[in-house]
Amino acid sequence: MANTPSSQNIATFATSLGWMALVGRGSVLRRLTFGHASARAAIDALEPELLEMARPGDWNPPLVEQLQAYAAGVVVEFDEIELDPGSLSPFRRRVLRQCRRIPYGQTLTYGQLAARAGSPGAARAVGGCMAANRIPVIIPCHRVVSSGGRIGGFSAVGGVRTKQRLLAMEARVAETGAGHARFSQ
Repeated sequence: MANTPSSQNIATFATSLGWMALVGRGSVLRRLTFGHASARAAIDALEPELLEMARPGDWNPPLVEQLQAYAAGVVVEFDEIELDPGSLSPFRRRVLRQCRRIPYGQTLTYGQLAARAGSPGAARAVGGCMAANRIPVIIPCHRVVSSGGRIGGFSAVGGVRTKQRLLAMEARVAETGAGHARFSQ
């Protein structure tokens, strides 16, 4: 069946950051998971309610290409990707919107992100929001760190090691100024 605005589709693909799985409806990304050892493991990491109505397929090849390039160390701007992060409070929507604005190769503390989202002093609540992020990398929660130079947590496969790997990759690429690409949707 064709990809229609009402159909929900799953795409799985290999990257240098492990297998990724995307769930989308029409042109809107609803979920991303990564760092898995196989396509099956990536699919198994998705929420059952997303799988119930989704079909495997060739969903959003341009986004797949962007994510593969990102995983290979290319600077990719994901700001044009349409997202459905699920049912969220206004606070969490503001936090995710501000998180998406953190530039490649840079970080903010949980407290700085809380202040940018209009809620200074809500660093712990920002941490909870980052832990529940259904669309990592596109909403770059790995770029949010604890104060005092601590890395903070990360809920993706591999946990803090994966967060450190992403931050090191981005810092290295940003430092050299190499590997920048613009993709069109």
